[in-house]
Amino acid sequence: MPIKNKNLKNVLFTIVILLIANGIGNHFFHRFDLTKDKRYTLSPTSLNIIKQVQNPLSIKVYMQGDLPAEFKRLQQETKQLLEEFQAYNTNIVFEFVDPLENEDASMDNIKDLYRKGLTPINITVDDKGKQSQAMVFPWAIAVYDNKEVNIPLLKNIMGATTTQKVIGSVQHLEYSIAEALNKVTKAKQKKIAVIKGNGELQDILMAKFLLQVRESYHIGPFTLDSVAKSPIESLQALEKYDLAVIAKPTETFTDAEKQVLDQFIINGGKTLWLIDQVSAEMDSLYDSSGATLAYPKDLNLNDMFFKYGIRINPDLVKDEQGSPIKLATGEQGSATQFQEFNWKFAPQVYPNSLHPIVKNLGGIKFDFANPIDTLKNGIKKTILLQSSQYSKKIGTPTEINLNSVAEETSPNDYLNKGKIPLSVLLEGSFHSMFENRVLPFEQKTFQPTGKENKMIVISDGDLIKNQLDKNFQPVELGYDQRSGNLYDNKDFLINCVNYLLDDTGLINIRSKDLDLPLLDKEKVYENYTRTQILTIGLPILILVLFGVVFTFLRKRKYSK
Repeated sequence: MPIKNKNLKNVLFTIVILLIANGIGNHFFHRFDLTKDKRYTLSPTSLNIIKQVQNPLSIKVYMQGDLPAEFKRLQQETKQLLEEFQAYNTNIVFEFVDPLENEDASMDNIKDLYRKGLTPINITVDDKGKQSQAMVFPWAIAVYDNKEVNIPLLKNIMGATTTQKVIGSVQHLEYSIAEALNKVTKAKQKKIAVIKGNGELQDILMAKFLLQVRESYHIGPFTLDSVAKSPIESLQALEKYDLAVIAKPTETFTDAEKQVLDQFIINGGKTLWLIDQVSAEMDSLYDSSGATLAYPKDLNLNDMFFKYGIRINPDLVKDEQGSPIKLATGEQGSATQFQEFNWKFAPQVYPNSLHPIVKNLGGIKFDFANPIDTLKNGIKKTILLQSSQYSKKIGTPTEINLNSVAEETSPNDYLNKGKIPLSVLLEGSFHSMFENRVLPFEQKTFQPTGKENKMIVISDGDLIKNQLDKNFQPVELGYDQRSGNLYDNKDFLINCVNYLLDDTGLINIRSKDLDLPLLDKEKVYENYTRTQILTIGLPILILVLFGVVFTFLRKRKYSK
């Protein structure tokens, strides 16, 4: 009887401890991440975004079915990260679907996904030397309160293998999902002005950039023509915006227009400058002569940039790490053939900075870029993009000829000339260019020194420009129809906007580094039989030996 009472007390004590532990667990929530790189530890920014989800949020992931090995890993990482999001907010639900599962409905599903902008990728699957083609949709869609946003799961990295793309995509995964959730749950607040009136790019030539930005911010055109008649009212109207985008102006800015932009900056307005200091266009080369004259362009902005701490030189950057271009060779007519050449006036820039704006980005394509000099003035400058070490400056005016693709060069031609800045981030308290000067127009609220601010300067207006197809419709920003390559221009520009306007710290998620070990296929194929024996045969052998030994010992014990 005493033993039974003691056992009963132990049981009751255990139950009480479990109830207390359960009660504490309900009040104090914590997830333990035992991975070395803290892969599943969500950043404070992601956690804040998750708190915004007050109603059911549905995420549909289109990576399911018979996937290649690399994409199974991406699928697994996506699922585990979504489970982490769901653990912090049960309003987040997700499912994995296979758009190709039902053969009868697969074509309709594919067309529907295409209409939503979810394009598949065709990859070659190598299974022990046997190759086959597979179609994969590395996308997800988040739906919240009748709002829908696409989530890209596979990051484009030019020249990378599928394995390298998957590793880069996993590193980018939390940012992609958190950004999408922020878009779909948060009401638009920040405003972006697209500056017009000085020969800037037409909207259709930067349509893909505008459409992407519109998902997160209010956006509208702002024409500086009104400055001539009512400069004070123009400044007051511009100050209602948070960011001004000045994309490839071709006409000179008046001093009054510069004062409006200057005071917008001094009063805290962010700016994204895409400036060409040289007039040169690729379209001008595709005529009978195959040549064009590149000459300096006077935008009357030099003194303004000089005051802020930079100088954009009226030179061209010629880079051995250029972009491919296809040109006709041979005789005209049916015998015409197209050959790919390296076009050195279109630098293909791979970021080597660890800044969140450019970290983990692939190649970014420039066209007739200009060198940027940084000047000492107390403003912090961060070089985001620069040309390769095998690049140099070409003075203007100069003739640009397509025949230059055949020229031969040596490393000696680029000694101490490369790594030319092409994009610079400026942060600090800017001084007005009209400080201690006569103002173009009277302004009682004029400020000579501004509050903490930031701007980004890119020395190529074409970086934001999307090409048009044969029906004059815009193609994806960064896609070059002549070579078929997709560059990371759009991701870079969107990161610039997010960094300039980001008050949630979302851009900092991109700094996360993950160590993602993947199988070495070549080693697996070389040791395929041995690998099968170790992974399948050895565990079975251990179980059989355990069973034999256990049976022997059991018989020996009970036979006595």
